[in-house]
Amino acid sequence: MTPRDDAPAPLDPVPEPHTGLMGRFRNYFLTGLVVTGPIAITLYLVWWFVTWVDGVVRPFVPLAYRPETYLPYVVPGWGLVVAFFTLTLVGFLAANLIGRTLVDVGETFLGRIPAVRAIYRGLKQVFETLFSGKGSSFRKVGLVEFPSPGMWSIVLISQSPNEDIARSLPGQEEHVSVFLPCSPNPTTGFFFYVPKSRIIEVDLTAEDAATLIMSAGVVQPGSAPDPKKAAALAGVANAARIANASALKAQPAKVE
Repeated sequence: MTPRDDAPAPLDPVPEPHTGLMGRFRNYFLTGLVVTGPIAITLYLVWWFVTWVDGVVRPFVPLAYRPETYLPYVVPGWGLVVAFFTLTLVGFLAANLIGRTLVDVGETFLGRIPAVRAIYRGLKQVFETLFSGKGSSFRKVGLVEFPSPGMWSIVLISQSPNEDIARSLPGQEEHVSVFLPCSPNPTTGFFFYVPKSRIIEVDLTAEDAATLIMSAGVVQPGSAPDPKKAAALAGVANAARIANASALKAQPAKVE
């Protein structure tokens, strides 16, 4: 059977880009790095934290209560478990009348030591603000024109200054204290007071802002694909593929 002259010519296959052996190895290496890098760093940080807590707590646990006394190896994470239950017990006792009385006596004793008093009060306010869930500090994200006009930096909005500092600040406008984290280490940065009108609040959470700062803008908020949308698109594509295959099978064969 000879092909018809008016039959459309077959489409040429799309040529694949030529990739050498070294290029393929480089792509495979980068793919493996992207996949395993975050997992390895996360596991390392978790292991470092568990090991650090074990090293701090283990000297305070008697030998009779350590698992390595009865096992031929050290059980990692035992100190973390002990610390968790100890902190929970301390919180339970502090919530009672006797516990509150002991805490008040301890705070009174620390308050009489000049060098320790300022450190303790400052740390107590920080922990109460961060872990009580009642404060509004560092829950809002904004933009401030810093370090020069036309350049904007992400800041975490804290509280308004007290009356003494507010009276000392120039102008009549209300000021707000902000923290400007540095990249890629957001634990360091700058703390300053800025007029409230010069802050542009953005719809970002503190976690998204920290991710944006640590990645130096590489990971943008909302850039991660939605698993539900991806699954829906995959389902639509699969249904279309099945429909096309069924339509091709249903077509009658042409008789020449």
